[in-house]
Amino acid sequence: MLFMVVETFRGGQARPVYERAREQGRMIPEGLRYVDSWVTADFGRCYQLMECDDLTLLMTWVARWNDLVDFEIVPVVASAQASPLL
Repeated sequence: MLFMVVETFRGGQARPVYERAREQGRMIPEGLRYVDSWVTADFGRCYQLMECDDLTLLMTWVARWNDLVDFEIVPVVASAQASPLL
């Protein structure tokens, strides 16, 4: 299953997030797959596309970052897959 993860950097501060990522990596549990990400031009938010079959893996990853980031998680379906269903 695909998830669009909207990360809002606490206090609008991206630097602490990027510093931790440089030092510790993405801290993704095995079985959770990072697909791609985009950061807003003001560096206030990040949109990450993640994939997993076990939602607890995604929640484990969120718990590792929730001191620096507020999360919104939206299950998504690729447009090409959605079209035949509608």
